[in-house]
Amino acid sequence: MVKKYDDIIRALRAGEYAPIYILCGEEPYYIDAVYDFIAEHALDEMAREFDQQTVYGRDLPGADISPIIGAARGFAMMGGRKVVIVREAQPIKKWDALAAYLDNLMPQTVLVICYNGKPDKRQGVWKKAAEHPQVVWMQSDKLRDYEVARWIDGYIQEYNQRLAASGVQLTVDPRIAPLLADHLGTDLTAIIGALQKLIDGRPAGVNTIDAALVERNIGISKDYNVIELQNALIQGDVVKANTITRYFASSKDHPMIKEMAMLYTFFSNLLMYHYMPDKSRANVAKELGINPYFVKDYETAARRYPAGKAFLIVGYLRETDARLKGINNPSAKDGDLWKELIYRIMH
Repeated sequence: MVKKYDDIIRALRAGEYAPIYILCGEEPYYIDAVYDFIAEHALDEMAREFDQQTVYGRDLPGADISPIIGAARGFAMMGGRKVVIVREAQPIKKWDALAAYLDNLMPQTVLVICYNGKPDKRQGVWKKAAEHPQVVWMQSDKLRDYEVARWIDGYIQEYNQRLAASGVQLTVDPRIAPLLADHLGTDLTAIIGALQKLIDGRPAGVNTIDAALVERNIGISKDYNVIELQNALIQGDVVKANTITRYFASSKDHPMIKEMAMLYTFFSNLLMYHYMPDKSRANVAKELGINPYFVKDYETAARRYPAGKAFLIVGYLRETDARLKGINNPSAKDGDLWKELIYRIMH
């Protein structure tokens, strides 16, 4: 049965364990989080010594799951629950024993299969597992670029919930989430590391994460980043836009193709905004999937860039993207492309 991470963790915290967990996908963070919880909480410390086994897929003889299934069929030495875990199961080629085990599960065993990748559900064993009512199947997909900022906001909200009893609550400048998203991409492990660095690195008594803290602890300039470039375009500040793009062109940390992705998202959303019949802030935030704080940016940009111009800008960004990839561009460098793109957007 396919389930989401939040539902799985909620059930585990309530002490509800399934006979089999198949944790798969391209994003290891959620796979590791479920694995860690089961490994640390399914058994007490003494029982783990006798009734918990962890094996890596690469270590199984003949790439065959059979030894694991044999262990899963055994009885717990301490007379309670037994936990059998396979990490990095993707090298395993022979799954026949798992298919047979699905027909006769051991109720006292929790079998956890961590598979970094996407099993082919067209294969009989995976199709059978995904549809089995006693199997929890979780697919952990990579976030898309536009989902990262919202994920960061959610992470901070969860952190504040954990702090609630202490009376301390963190306040985060809404511009920080997209700034980190632009700098760190979609790697959740890297994002969490950066967030913890910000949380742990704030001065005593300071409960606000702002651009200055990000610059001091992460090294992202509060003045030369794609958020500031976007703001310059919204405000029509040609000098600031050109200053930032010159900095980008001279820095290896700001590849043009990456920085343009955020601008493309903004102007594509702006085009959608123009044709929304309901432009209330609550509806715009919902339809565009953005923090309500940023709706004002679309209101301002809409006055500067009418729908027809926004449509052209999306085209300019697509054309520049193609030129960056070598299409109709024999020699122009990033600096030249930036200069031309900013001119076309703002004139």
